[in-house]
Amino acid sequence: MSLNNILIIGGGFSGMTAAIQLSKLNYDIDLVEIDPNWRTDGAGISIGGATLRAFQSIGILDEFLEKGNAHNGLDVHAPHGLHLAHVPTPPMSDTIPGSAAIMRPELAKILAKKARESNVNIRLGCTFSDIVHKEDAVEITFTDGTTKTYDLVIGADGVNSHVRKTVFPEAASPKYVGQGVWRAVLPRLPEINNTHMWVGPRLKVGVNPMSKDDMYLFLTEDKAVKQREDKSQYVTRLKDLMLNFSAPAVQQLAEMLNEDSLIDFRALDNLLVPLPWYKNRVVMIGDTVHATTPHLASGACIGIEDAIVLAEELGQNDDVNAALEAYQNRRWERCKMVVENSGRLAQIEIEGGDKEEHTNIMRESMMALAKPI
Repeated sequence: MSLNNILIIGGGFSGMTAAIQLSKLNYDIDLVEIDPNWRTDGAGISIGGATLRAFQSIGILDEFLEKGNAHNGLDVHAPHGLHLAHVPTPPMSDTIPGSAAIMRPELAKILAKKARESNVNIRLGCTFSDIVHKEDAVEITFTDGTTKTYDLVIGADGVNSHVRKTVFPEAASPKYVGQGVWRAVLPRLPEINNTHMWVGPRLKVGVNPMSKDDMYLFLTEDKAVKQREDKSQYVTRLKDLMLNFSAPAVQQLAEMLNEDSLIDFRALDNLLVPLPWYKNRVVMIGDTVHATTPHLASGACIGIEDAIVLAEELGQNDDVNAALEAYQNRRWERCKMVVENSGRLAQIEIEGGDKEEHTNIMRESMMALAKPI
C-alpha cells in the first residue's frame, strides 16, 4: 500500500524535520504540537558538523549560519587554566563547517518557518488521545474530539513520549544519569572564537560562541539525586559552582552572570529503546527512542538525522514495512553509539576518571559522526 497521508506527533526538531522532508515527497502531512505557543525553551545549543550536514539536506544551512556561529575545534583546559588538549572539528566540506552553536529558540524558529513554507498542516495546542491500529492504517482521536485515519503515524514527542507509552508500554523509562547541566547566555568575549572547556574533578564548565554578539555558558554538576533547583537562587548557585575553577577566564565568566543571563538548569536523563522502533503503522524517531545527555552535542543531531533517513527510505521503498525496517536498521548503531558514549563521558566525569579516555571518546565519536548516515 502506498502512502497518502502522514501524521507527525510532536513539533520539536525531529518532528519539524520529518514534516519538511516528507512534504518534499508530496505526502499530505499533519503535524500536531501540544504547546499552543510552539515554544522552545533553553539557552544555547552546540551543533556538530554532522548536524550542519543535515541542515544542508533540509535546506536551512545558510539561514543557520546567518543566525548562529560556525567554528572549528574544542580546547580543553585544567581547572586552573592550563591548556590540556585541542580536539579538532574539521570542516565536513568546503561549505559545511565542523561545529557551531546557536540559541535554541532561534533554531526552532528557522525550522518552524521552513515547515510552514512546506505546506504542512500544523495544529497547535493539540495532540492525540487515542490510537487504534487498523489494517495498513491508524485511526487517531485527537484531544479536540476529532478523529482521522492515517497511512502512517510518526511519534516525535520527546523523551517523555506519550506515543511510546501508548504503543510500546513495555519500553523502559528515561533514566537519570547522576548529573545536571546549567546553561546561561552571556555577551560574547572577543577571544572566544571556538568551544572552550575547563574540566575539574567533579565539575566541567565551558563556553561556546553562538552569534556575533552572544555566547553560551554550560556547567555540568554531579548530583546523586535528581532534583529541581530554586530559580530565585540560579545566579548565586551557578556563580558559587564556578568558584571551584581558579582559571582567570572562568572567574571572568562568573562575574558576567546576572539576572538577565537566561540561566537554566536541567537534570540529565538518557534512554535507548531496543528495536523495533515501529509497530504496525506507528514509528518513533528522536528522543522518543534515543534520548542522550549533551556530552557529545549530538542529541538534536541524531533526531534530525532520523527524520531525514526515514523520509529517504519511505521515498525509495514501495513497501512501507520494508521502509520502516530499513530506517531503524540504518539508525540503530549510530544512535546507540551516541547514547552510550555520552553516558560514558558523564560517568567518567562523575567518577573523576581518566581524562585521556574522556578526550579519546570525544575524538572517536566525532570521527564516527562525520561518516555518512
